[in-house]
Amino acid sequence: MTRTLTAGLALATAFAAPAIAQEKSAVLQTYADIGEAAYGDSLTLAQELQSAVEALIAEPSAETLQAARTAWIEARVPYQQTEVFRFGNPIVDDWEGKVNAWPLDEGLIDYVDASYGGPTDENQYAGLNVVANETFTLSGEEIDASEITPELLEETLHEADEVEANVATGYHAIEFLLWGQDLNGTDPGAGERPWTDYAQGEDCTNGNCDRRADYLQAATDLLVSDLEWMAAQWAPEGEARAAVTEDEAAGLRAILTGMGSLSYGEQAGERMKLGVMLNDPEEEHDCFSDNTHNSHFYDGLGIRNVYVGEYVGIDGTVTSGPSVSDLVAAADPEVDAALTADLNATMAELGQLKAAAEAGYAYDQMLARGNDGGEALIMDAVDALVSQTRSIERAVAALDVDQIGFEGSDSLDDPDAVFQ
Repeated sequence: MTRTLTAGLALATAFAAPAIAQEKSAVLQTYADIGEAAYGDSLTLAQELQSAVEALIAEPSAETLQAARTAWIEARVPYQQTEVFRFGNPIVDDWEGKVNAWPLDEGLIDYVDASYGGPTDENQYAGLNVVANETFTLSGEEIDASEITPELLEETLHEADEVEANVATGYHAIEFLLWGQDLNGTDPGAGERPWTDYAQGEDCTNGNCDRRADYLQAATDLLVSDLEWMAAQWAPEGEARAAVTEDEAAGLRAILTGMGSLSYGEQAGERMKLGVMLNDPEEEHDCFSDNTHNSHFYDGLGIRNVYVGEYVGIDGTVTSGPSVSDLVAAADPEVDAALTADLNATMAELGQLKAAAEAGYAYDQMLARGNDGGEALIMDAVDALVSQTRSIERAVAALDVDQIGFEGSDSLDDPDAVFQ
């Protein structure tokens, strides 16, 4: 009788192993399909932003500036949902700094308020103002910037002297050029760059309107080309898709590492708790536009997307399939139930923060020192993100996935270090 049971178990295991492998393969295909759809949507809306920027430059007005700002905010929705593909995918990590790096020393790009200060020991180019200067010295070399091109931004200016704050490209450089500095501190209000900063002739304000337009155009064109490249990486023959689908163990590590690192160190820590600790609106992710509440919400949604295996596109198309949730449920239903509940709880907290901001309670105001209500709104979301990370760790254990480490943050792991 024992031999019969053992033989039966061996037979069941023989059938189960291919089934599990097939299920993992399908899960990885879903993940790659979501990457293809989300980066494709990001490209589509970046192209719409490009058209809005071209319209602003061709006919500067309050209306065309507002249209470009609206297009920028809309473009952030699918892109933020791709951030969960960071940390675990080297192809994404090696590329991402060009499109979404922050915070930035905006004085590198254009004029700033006197309160901004100037060059520092950490960054001597913090006041370079490329828009106002056709030539300048960079790393001991004379630079001809008489023409502001995507190549100049990408190959010469971005992260000049390997200083991460020298962000010359991507969404946030464009954001600064559309809104200007937010000088409201922890009071409500975003940047108030006038449309006349892009006007011609005597209507031009703050000088160099033609070069400012050239910079905005170059940065937007570069964003589109960068997203074209990344969208192709997740297409059927793309290298990023191949990297996660051809090695099941590596693919699952990529998914779970991205989920845990974005959830914990990046979002809960660097993007949220750090700002609360410092009461500093400069720590907002979308600080010029006051769009940070949306940035946080769609980051959280991106994490949930890859776990449940579903992404809703900008045209309503749903990309879905076998999910990591299915794998975890098969391994340990209680872990899956807990993680699913935690993901939903996080989205509820981020949704409350988003609703408050859209009702007029700006994220800047939430960060004000002594604002207990604002701090609670942010910290409730931080706590939910930390809790969901613990559940992600349990999912890692349930799936027996090794070699995983999540990004940390001093704000969570060593708060005293933040003030040293």
